[in-house]
Amino acid sequence: MRDQNSDPSNEPEGGGPNPWIKSLLIWGGVFLGLLLLVSVFGGSSQASGTQILYSDFKEKVSQGTIRSVEISPNRITGVTKSDEAFNTVPVQNDASLTPLLEQNGVQYSGVEADSGNILLYALINILPFVLILGIAFFALRQVQKGGGAGGAMGFGKSKAKMLTEKQGRVTFDDVAGIDEAREELEEVVEFLKDPQRFSKLGGQIPKGALLVGSPGTGKTLLARAIAGEAGVPFFTISGSDFVEMFVGVGASRVRDMFEQAKKNAPCIVFIDEIDAVGRSRGHGLGNSNDEREQTLNQLLVEMDGFEANEGIIIVAATNRPDVLDPALLRPGRFDRQVVVPVPDIDGRVKILEVHMKKVPLAPDVNARTIARGTPGFSGADLANLVNEAALLAARRSKRLVAMQEFEDAKDKVMMGAERRSMVMTDDEKKMTAYHEAGHALVSLNEPASDPIHKATIIPRGRALGMVMRLPERDSYSYHRDKMHANLAVAMGGRVAEEIIFGHDKVSSGASGDIQYATDLARNMVTKWGMSDKLGPLQYEQSQEGYLGMSGTQRTMGGSETNKLIDAEIKDLVESGLTRARDVLTEQEDKLHLLAQALLEYETLTGEEIDKLMKDGKVEKSDEPRKPQVRPVGGSAVPKAGRKFGGSGEGAPQGA
Repeated sequence: MRDQNSDPSNEPEGGGPNPWIKSLLIWGGVFLGLLLLVSVFGGSSQASGTQILYSDFKEKVSQGTIRSVEISPNRITGVTKSDEAFNTVPVQNDASLTPLLEQNGVQYSGVEADSGNILLYALINILPFVLILGIAFFALRQVQKGGGAGGAMGFGKSKAKMLTEKQGRVTFDDVAGIDEAREELEEVVEFLKDPQRFSKLGGQIPKGALLVGSPGTGKTLLARAIAGEAGVPFFTISGSDFVEMFVGVGASRVRDMFEQAKKNAPCIVFIDEIDAVGRSRGHGLGNSNDEREQTLNQLLVEMDGFEANEGIIIVAATNRPDVLDPALLRPGRFDRQVVVPVPDIDGRVKILEVHMKKVPLAPDVNARTIARGTPGFSGADLANLVNEAALLAARRSKRLVAMQEFEDAKDKVMMGAERRSMVMTDDEKKMTAYHEAGHALVSLNEPASDPIHKATIIPRGRALGMVMRLPERDSYSYHRDKMHANLAVAMGGRVAEEIIFGHDKVSSGASGDIQYATDLARNMVTKWGMSDKLGPLQYEQSQEGYLGMSGTQRTMGGSETNKLIDAEIKDLVESGLTRARDVLTEQEDKLHLLAQALLEYETLTGEEIDKLMKDGKVEKSDEPRKPQVRPVGGSAVPKAGRKFGGSGEGAPQGA
């Protein structure tokens, strides 16, 4: 497979509005509203008319120039006989005012206390306390948001969510392709529905079930199916929800989660990605995570400590069982470890049928044919395949999803989207054709190699071309002859470039093939015992490293052994190079024939390649697609420095 380097792209940075700014704006609006209220009431409290002295007011009363007045505790307003309004501030406890008004025939009345002034006084005195309380409430809410579900006063509260499955209820009928795992968990459902059926014979309900499997195999779907079938409360939480920066918070959340579960027993607690909190204790170089270890210790005690938690079943899921603490895996905590494997061909058929129920299918769609061409696909991969086929049919304005859409979707998922707009020169296209022809021709001459599914020189994803092989049946192990065949096939592209274009014109297009061959040879020597000189010993193993990082380490042997390992790896790769060179040198005429056919048709199926090798020609049902070579200039030409990220034959399992 020939790949192209691509420059790393910078992710666009962005984010929503700052919550602090938003909260400050809200409180600023409240403060301005209070000020507006004060100004309105303060303005309304000002009396109308000319303000005069109290002594002048009494003198005008004595002179008989006042018609009427209104007396309030804080102010006197009135009208003169010439219709002029006035107001004055009275002297407190002036008992002579009322007789003076009656003596001079002035109409007078009392007025209740001015509510505006009272409110203004209250606001002026209370407003600072209101602002202090508002700021305190604002700060408290911010701490609550940072502390999780319980907030500042409930920082250690559990984040577990209880699902009722009122809508979108999942049952075991929705789970396909993993029958053995489903049968293991169906018994848990029977325990929850009818515990007396088992307890009368001395059986006890299992305390925990650990679902182990690769990503996308359906572990979470199985847990939801248990909840849907059992009809009991179902708490779900992620392992990362327990871990916080403060020591003791995770342990508190574990305690609170089990308290909630006890109140709703019998129930199921599902912990997804439990390896985030359940990693083995004591690993690393002295920097152990006290918070994570305390959380794990509390989880161990709650699952099987002095106090029994009857009726609580813990279901956990992980794809890294090798890093879990042994105390977590013992019987009494996780009594059952259920392996959720990648489905075989029958399982893939059932999974496809489940997902195809939601899609209008054309009569030519055959689920078993699709399943045969998708070895190694998980349930999530197959769901994505059906979705991609439906999207392709919609893009092509079709009413039904036909087999052609499924084939195109499969190619897109396995090899990447076609890049027909990519500009390539004649020389680039010719070199790609011979490179892929070299892979294909060596594969045809290696009996242990998988059959060719398709060869293409249309750029897909990061690849400029690809030869895709698919096994005839599901493989669960690989033999020595198959590995040597894969080494030869991986080297076929580089050898073809060297034979046709010369030693000085060999490109960097085989970097991914070289990487694949080197890794395969290294595993053969150091892990699988397939070196006659080194014998059936393991020289490397994967391990948890510093701060949880994984890596490989040579576990035995000194410098001389390491030199011998490197020499054996080199010999294995070079033996594959020699086998490929022998095939392509002997059959150079077929190499030219296959490369020319790829240049003419761009894509050939395995059957068409076989026919070409036998009859010397290809009969395609549709019109030949001529190569689309566009004029190029300068920077439009793909650069020569390419990094290849595949095995060279496109096997989905990387073998």
